[in-house]
Amino acid sequence: MSKARLLRSLSAGSVLCLAAFQASWAENIDADGFKNPLQQLQFNSQQDVFEFERATLDALHISDPLEQWNRRVYHFNYRFDQWVFLPAVRGYSTVTPHFIRKGVSNFFSNLGEIPTLANNILQLKGHRSMETTARILFNTILGIGGLWDPASKMGLIKHKEDFGQTLGFYGVPPGPYLMLPFLGPSNARDTGGIVADFSLDKAVDWMNMAETSRRNPEIYGLQIVDQRYITKLRYGQLNSPFEYEKIRYAYTKARELQIAE
Repeated sequence: MSKARLLRSLSAGSVLCLAAFQASWAENIDADGFKNPLQQLQFNSQQDVFEFERATLDALHISDPLEQWNRRVYHFNYRFDQWVFLPAVRGYSTVTPHFIRKGVSNFFSNLGEIPTLANNILQLKGHRSMETTARILFNTILGIGGLWDPASKMGLIKHKEDFGQTLGFYGVPPGPYLMLPFLGPSNARDTGGIVADFSLDKAVDWMNMAETSRRNPEIYGLQIVDQRYITKLRYGQLNSPFEYEKIRYAYTKARELQIAE
C-alpha cells in the first residue's frame, strides 16, 4: 500500500471516530448547548444542612479547655440578652430620638479614645497616637464634649486599641478562650486587658466622668445600654446549632487580625 493510500485510510478512520465521539458527547448536552454533568448525580436524601455544618467543625476548632463553663455562660448571656438587654435597647430606641442616641454614642466613643491613645503609645505607633490625640482634642472642643464627631469629617481615622492588643503585640499568648458573663467572647489575655483599660479610664478621669459616674450610677446604665445598642451581634442570628463554635472562631481570628495590623 502506498503512503498516500495509507494516509487517506487513517484520515477517514479518524473522521469516523470523531463523528462517533461527537454523537455520544451530544447526548449529554442540554438544549441550550451546555453540559449538565450533575444530571445523573444521586443525592442521599437522609443528609441535610446539619450534616454539612457538622463537617465544618474541624475547620472551626479553637482550643477551649473551659468549654463546659463557657457554654453555660453562653447560654446565660443568650437568655439575659433575650429577656433584659434587647428589651432595654428597644425601649431606649423607642423613647429616644436618633440624633440623641447618636450623640450619646459619640460621647462615650470619645471617652474610649483615652485607652486607645495609651495603647497606641505603648505599641510605639506614633502616627496613630497623633491621630488619636487630634481626634480627642477636636471632638472634645469642637464636638462639644464629644457629642459630635467633626474629627472623622476632617479625615482623622478612628483607631481602636486596647491593652489586650498591646499584650498580643508584645507576644503574650491569648490563653484559654473565655465566655464572659454579659460581655461575651474573650480570652485570658483580653480579660486582663479589659481590667487594665477600665482602671486606666478611671485613673485618667477625662472630663471628670469617673467621679460624675460614681455620684450618678445611672450613667453606667446608659453606657451599658448604648454599648449593646451599637453592638450588632444578636444571639441566634446565625441560625445554626453550632453558633457557639462559630462565634468562638470569629472572635479568635478577628483578634489575631487586630493585633497584626
